[in-house]
Amino acid sequence: MLSDGLLTIGELARTSGRPASSIRYYDEIGLLPAPVRVSGQRRYTAASVRTLAIVDTAQRAGLSLDEIRTLLDVAPDNDAAIERLRLVALRKLPELTARIEHALLVKKWLETAAQCNCPSFDDCGLFDGPARLPPTKSKAGWLSRPG
Repeated sequence: MLSDGLLTIGELARTSGRPASSIRYYDEIGLLPAPVRVSGQRRYTAASVRTLAIVDTAQRAGLSLDEIRTLLDVAPDNDAAIERLRLVALRKLPELTARIEHALLVKKWLETAAQCNCPSFDDCGLFDGPARLPPTKSKAGWLSRPG
């Protein structure tokens, strides 16, 4: 940390574990507050480390950058930010539950396929009836099976 309490982009990258290119991108799209410029160099406050930790955790939880921006639009120490996080989580949970259920079906299908001794696809029940995998549901609706 510099004597003025600010971090260079390299220090922020090392401290946060995020590449400098990601930090620059987050600057550009407004996820991080605009850094102070000293002789043309970006300088970040210590609060930027926490913001990057929030971004990293939210991304790992499957939130989009737009959803993360919505969370960060309110000060992190504000009750409204926590309420937004709660609402995003409540909206995301059913999506994740559906993906997990589908993944379990795929796992069961693959386990069955690994034991298949059918001489040809024409003779194999894995592609019709109850053994056939259902389509995956996305935000846009039902997706067809991979072709």
